[in-house]
Amino acid sequence: MPVRIVTDSTCDLPAEVIARYGICVLPLYIHVGKQSFLDGVDMTRDEFYNRLPTFSAHPTTAVPSPQKFRLVYETLAKEGASDVLSIHVSAGLSGVVAVAQAAARETASTRVTVFDSRQLSLGTGFLVETAAKLAAAGHSVGEITAVLSAQIPCTHVFAVLDTMEFLRRSGRVNQLMASLGTLLQIKPIMSVYDGQVSAERVRTHERALTRLVEMLHGVGPFERVALVHAAAPKRVAELRAKAAALLPVDNLLVADVTPVIGVHTGPGAAGFVVVAARA
Repeated sequence: MPVRIVTDSTCDLPAEVIARYGICVLPLYIHVGKQSFLDGVDMTRDEFYNRLPTFSAHPTTAVPSPQKFRLVYETLAKEGASDVLSIHVSAGLSGVVAVAQAAARETASTRVTVFDSRQLSLGTGFLVETAAKLAAAGHSVGEITAVLSAQIPCTHVFAVLDTMEFLRRSGRVNQLMASLGTLLQIKPIMSVYDGQVSAERVRTHERALTRLVEMLHGVGPFERVALVHAAAPKRVAELRAKAAALLPVDNLLVADVTPVIGVHTGPGAAGFVVVAARA
């Protein structure tokens, strides 16, 4: 395969998709006090979410070094890749793209193109899957990135958080706002679209779920849709029931988001990733 695809562990693609297309996934780091874990490698998702509320220090996240990216690129070159397309979580949300670009400049053994997905979770993952399918069909990097650029404005991610507490712990909101949110039963809804993050606050769990279904309806019809969650199978079941008329009957992808994202959302978050149909 002349074009090989690289991504990072925030993509949330199922393992079978990664294996089928030979996608290389670089894990990010989670630091808890003096301990470091490779995202999705050293701790299962269930274990992470079970332990998250009880960690003595709130976890932080970190990007692998340029040397680790370069090692992956050079390994793929040795395997026969004429080009590497490295697709990563939005540059507005993480430093992964910048580190990958630094590594690409230092790689002489193959051509490396770094692509900012302008998304996260399966918003990135669906782009990676599209790229991998096109690469497997023999398309060039230029042809692939043109398709990805058209897919970005069709891609939407929106989810409700169960609590504002983990946003507070990660420094996204202050203690007063988190306390008021708990007192007033505020459920923040976070959206990512074309590299921009927005938020709205909805009172009560039930209203938040209704709002998510309204948002799903607003971006339809769609080519792809998935349910994503952070250790929240009950919330997924509720959303699936509420949005049944809009969702595919069979083969609906449901993904538990990676701990690197869960550090900020906390357990209980759930929502949709959508690729809207193009006119």
